[in-house]
Amino acid sequence: MSMIFRNGKRTSILLATALLGWMMGINAVQAEGKKPLKVYVLVGQSNMQGHAKIETFEHIGMDPTTAPWLEDMQNQDGSPKLSKEVWVSYLSTKGVKQGPLTAGFGADAGKIGPELTFGITMQKHLNEPILLIKTAWGGKSLHTDFRPPSAGVYVFHPEHLALLKKQGKDTAKVQAAQKKASGHYYRLTVDHVKEVLGNIQQVYPNYEPSQGYELAGMVWFQGWNDMVDQNSYPNRNQVGGYEEYTELLAHFIRDVRKELSAPKLPVVIGVMGVGGPTAQYGESQQRYKKLHQNFRDAMAATADLAEFKGNVTAVFTEKYWDQDLGAIVARDGKLRHEVKKQKLQGKEAQAMLVKLRKQEFNQGELAALEKGVSNYPFHYLGSAKIMAGIGRGFADAMAQLQSNSAK
Repeated sequence: MSMIFRNGKRTSILLATALLGWMMGINAVQAEGKKPLKVYVLVGQSNMQGHAKIETFEHIGMDPTTAPWLEDMQNQDGSPKLSKEVWVSYLSTKGVKQGPLTAGFGADAGKIGPELTFGITMQKHLNEPILLIKTAWGGKSLHTDFRPPSAGVYVFHPEHLALLKKQGKDTAKVQAAQKKASGHYYRLTVDHVKEVLGNIQQVYPNYEPSQGYELAGMVWFQGWNDMVDQNSYPNRNQVGGYEEYTELLAHFIRDVRKELSAPKLPVVIGVMGVGGPTAQYGESQQRYKKLHQNFRDAMAATADLAEFKGNVTAVFTEKYWDQDLGAIVARDGKLRHEVKKQKLQGKEAQAMLVKLRKQEFNQGELAALEKGVSNYPFHYLGSAKIMAGIGRGFADAMAQLQSNSAK
């Protein structure tokens, strides 16, 4: 079970007194008859930020199996709902944004990430108020940007150093810059979490310090920059080529737990799933199949470590990939390539693309393409349907972890 804190002050992390302090916190809360506020930390890079435009909500309603989700996501007039039970503090590229949960806590004010349906679904599981603390920045790696302290300094692979020398780079200068960058976003994350927990009322006005809070879970959703980095993972095309990522993520979980005094903090790992299950990859995806699967295996492997049994789990986000929408986008990509071959520009290029689309797609497919896609495949097509599914999956997995720990 996670550690509980009182009055926004951090409990001593000394092992000898941690358990006693935790029990005293439990008793005090019970005496007051109030539950501690549940707090969840969401961390990652661009897909944790979220690049699904609000306009793609309409595509959710086009599928009878997902249409019911919209009841919790938007009002009858189609405008995003404002939660009365879930609040958010979100640190990203543009600084801190906070307030009641609604659409717009994504990469910008017009987008969502997994936080929206995670918060909605988690609150339903608990039937009580919750606070989300989200930190996410696009294009950040675990091997450097989020590098946890216990992992030590980044060690350049010999092949990478040889390449830098061949390119005429000052290897000492490059290594110094790498050392300086290491762990910067790890530090920003931990510091932001501590800052919010030190003054919860600033984010959640209805919070009463006397009730305390429980750091109830963390979701990690990152990976792209590590997956594509051949210099940091020179054997990535081989089985076990991303083993270092597994180790780094284990260090990350240990370090966060230690710094936040939550030794059994439940953790959900969002395993990269762009493109869907690799077993279903199409012809154009075959060249990436092995590499993608190797990386997914490495992410999931952290949850299988014996020390994390029962309190860390992996969610394979490939399950939420929209195969039909992905196939339409792939077909549309061929049409775009055909237009590019004609070397047309501006209105002429757009007119040709419209003409080809009318020939290629039926009305339903055209509607899905227009209403369901707002970004690139590596951002899960900028699809609210995919992102909403992922957020729900994270919440269900978190609820299962908490249920297991309560037994």
